[in-house]
Amino acid sequence: MEIIDFEAHFYTKEYVKALIKNKSYPKYKKDREKNIHWLWYAPNVLEPHTGQLLERLLDLSEKRFKDMAEAGVKMQVLSLSAPGCEQFNPPLGTKLAKKVNDELSRIVEKNPDKFVGLAALAPQDPGEAADELERAVKELGLKGWKTHSNIRGTYLDNKKFWIILEKAEKLGVPIFLHPTIPLIRELRKSYGYALAGPAFGFTFDTALCMMRLILSGVFDKYPNLKFVLGHLGEAMPFLLNRLDFPFVRPWVTQGVKMKLSKKPSEYFKNNVYVGTSGESHNSALICTVQTMGYDKVLFASDYPYEHTAKAVDRINALPLSDEEKTRIYHLNAKNILGL
Repeated sequence: MEIIDFEAHFYTKEYVKALIKNKSYPKYKKDREKNIHWLWYAPNVLEPHTGQLLERLLDLSEKRFKDMAEAGVKMQVLSLSAPGCEQFNPPLGTKLAKKVNDELSRIVEKNPDKFVGLAALAPQDPGEAADELERAVKELGLKGWKTHSNIRGTYLDNKKFWIILEKAEKLGVPIFLHPTIPLIRELRKSYGYALAGPAFGFTFDTALCMMRLILSGVFDKYPNLKFVLGHLGEAMPFLLNRLDFPFVRPWVTQGVKMKLSKKPSEYFKNNVYVGTSGESHNSALICTVQTMGYDKVLFASDYPYEHTAKAVDRINALPLSDEEKTRIYHLNAKNILGL
């Protein structure tokens, strides 16, 4: 069965050099004693990158092709790995995004049967980012935008960013909303990356960003806007009925100015796709498919941070029909990406 992996990350050599040169955060530091690099998101939040992981992120040829073949994956949807371009000062972020997109376009053009690409942007300069998204889609052939859950201290519901959201809807391309370390201070302090990273903080910062987008009315303003959340929807499918609490009990929101035409859960099910990435129990996968419907679930592995073959095995083990698995494995991705 054909498989498209919606969440596969990469770095370019130039991007890594920029991380190493950056004097503020985020930055990259070599630990010669341990023979690893540390990705410093913030003063007390750092992620270890082994030599093997960095090699996998930088490799966009034979070793990656071998990993894909072993897992039965035909195509990867490539996106720049965290920390992306959102946390740099605007001129540097904009410059990096353009260079990454140019390189990604060349890689996709060279391997059109293996890769499609999602653009990197620096939304801290919204006008430049909207123009770059248009260039990336119309001139470079990229198929959407991958962003992170917060941007230099704020979230995408801030209306200064809506020019980019408007552009994405106009172009008909999806936005992959990926985690980064949370803005909430208590999720950063004391326990570092163990609390702030994938185990906990990543999920809740991304869910917070999505809930703020829903409550902002952005999906009434741009009803055809499409988002993708990884990691089984960052826990939101499990909370779907709970999200509607203030709207089915309207006295709860007295004094709060929110004008929405639908309940939050309805926007989520209409405008959001979810990926299967992350180490998930079968029961969690089944719950997500049942809640969202199999036409809104995308196969995703989070390569090279997770093992792609294991991700495939988890989908194969689900009590789903061949039609449902076909949708999850590749048809839904083709639909949202316009392949």
